Amino acid sequence: MIEIRNLQKTFFLNGNKIEVLKGMDLTIADGQSLAVVGVSGAGKSTFLHILGTLDHPTGGEVLFDGVNVFSWPEQKLSDFRNGQIGFVFQFNNLLPEFTALENVMMPALIRRISRNEAKNRAEAILAEVGLSDRTRHKPGELSGGEQQRVALARALVLEPKALLADEPTGNLDTETGKRIEDTLLSLNQRKGITLIVVTHNASLADRMSERIGLSDGRIQSRG
Repeated sequence: MIEIRNLQKTFFLNGNKIEVLKGMDLTIADGQSLAVVGVSGAGKSTFLHILGTLDHPTGGEVLFDGVNVFSWPEQKLSDFRNGQIGFVFQFNNLLPEFTALENVMMPALIRRISRNEAKNRAEAILAEVGLSDRTRHKPGELSGGEQQRVALARALVLEPKALLADEPTGNLDTETGKRIEDTLLSLNQRKGITLIVVTHNASLADRMSERIGLSDGRIQSRG
């Protein structure tokens, strides 16, 4: 369970105060799929970054299973983020000099999981996203959709409870984007991973169990 209470985020730019989030309240159930929609500048990515503990709120609370994670020291917060939350972005940020398998292994190796176990986990999740035959290829040898599936596998290799995706189909053609949609929703349904997606893709938003619309830093619609 994720509870967001009176979430606020303010930036200061050249002496000007910019209120990006102005008091959001939301509850996200375990295993839910949620689309976050709205025009550019509505606060969607800021909201996702705070939810993923990549950024700190100015005010309010974010509770995972009843605990305000921003009350923790930074190292504990970092450990929580690395172990419990997976991230997928519009631009996949794969390391070009490494193979698909090595890219997916990386988070596990950083967590000091043995190389053999990291390899087994990476091979298993790459198989789940349909890339068993592409494990030895480097990103430059993969299509855009294949690269995004490698990024998705990398996000899932540590078996997080929540997967956060920021415009995961935004850089893909329609057919490839549809395959990524199918993969995301299949993983949500089969593994019970909480899926939260910021998207302009109406097709993807329509397939999620809930949708919220952000405008001017607030939730203006739900459905």
